[in-house]
Order: sequence, then structure tokens, then C-alpha cells
Amino acid sequence: MDTKLHTPIAEAQEASAQAVTDSTEHKGGKCLMSRRKFLFTSGVSTATVMVAMNAGTPFAKEVPAQVATYPRKLIGKLSKLKQDEPVDFQYPDEGAYSESMLVKLGQQSGGGIGPNRDVVAFNYTCTHQGGPLGGTYKADTKSLGACPLHLSTYDLTRHGILISGQAYQSLPQILLELEGDNIFAVGVFGLIFGRYDNLQG
Repeated sequence: MDTKLHTPIAEAQEASAQAVTDSTEHKGGKCLMSRRKFLFTSGVSTATVMVAMNAGTPFAKEVPAQVATYPRKLIGKLSKLKQDEPVDFQYPDEGAYSESMLVKLGQQSGGGIGPNRDVVAFNYTCTHQGGPLGGTYKADTKSLGACPLHLSTYDLTRHGILISGQAYQSLPQILLELEGDNIFAVGVFGLIFGRYDNLQG
């Protein structure tokens, strides 16, 4: 009766030991392994490790996706906007760090709306340490900053990407919808500083 344990690991160990024994016998005491036995042993070992790593995957619990539902808020009228003159508003609520700006940049921008795709909106809070960016808009560079804390500056034409400074995340962009002449804020792209959830102000 065969009492050996037959598992992929045991078989790989046995094959490896046999390969070493065979090569030692054939080469006058040198510990060498044939290419065929090496590839076989490596393949069995790799397969064993892969099976062990994925053993729990079929039993993983399915988690339903969570979809954030932002409020739809009227924040301005397209006909009233003047180029390079920001309009302040609060979104997605009236809580901490909700101060934001709506601005017509005068050039096509990422996430822009309107006929020229040049109207964008961003949160006014620096993503590094929450420095206030209100009043730091630069018309010549279409940027926001420098932050008074660590000089982070953001490019508003490219989704609020960092230009310089200590921040490591882009400025949260307020998603906009245009309905006739009305401009609505409908969501936030990016996490607002100081919040674990944009809707938990």
C-alpha cells in the first residue's frame, strides 16, 4: 500500500530530489541537473505557487459598487460670465472646504463647457495641506495659486493638474452641465481636501 502523500508540492520536491540524485550519479559526483528536469521541476514549482496564491479567489465575496449621487446646483449663467473673472460658489454643500470657483478661461480646456469649451470650475482648497486658493487666479497663465502655504500652483486648462509646489494631486474639478444659458454643477472629479467622501462635508 502506497502511504506517500501525493500533492503538487510533494511531487515537485520528489522530482527535484530525484533530478539531483540522477545528475550526481551521471557526472561523477558533480551536482548538475539536466535541462529537461530543470524545466519540469521549475514548471511544477511555479504551478504549485500559482495555485496556492489563487486558492481563495473563487470564494471571494462579491461587493456591490457604490455610486455617488451629487446634487445638481445652478451656479451661474453663461451669458453673464466675463473672461478671466471668477465667480465664487459652494459645492457640493455648504460645509468645510466647499468653496469653489467658476471661470471662463477664453481657451479650450479639459472638462470645459460652452461653445468654446472654455468654462470650467474648481474647488478652492489646495490638495496638499488645505491652503486657501481664493483670489489667486492668474489670467495670463490660466492657473490657480500659488498656495500661501507651500506654493502649489495648478493649471486650469488641463483638469487642474499640478504645475509646481508640494501637492501631489490635481485640484478637484467641479463637473458642469449646460442647459440653455444655465450652468449647473453636477459632480466633483477628485477628492476634496479634508474629506474622506466629497458628500460628507
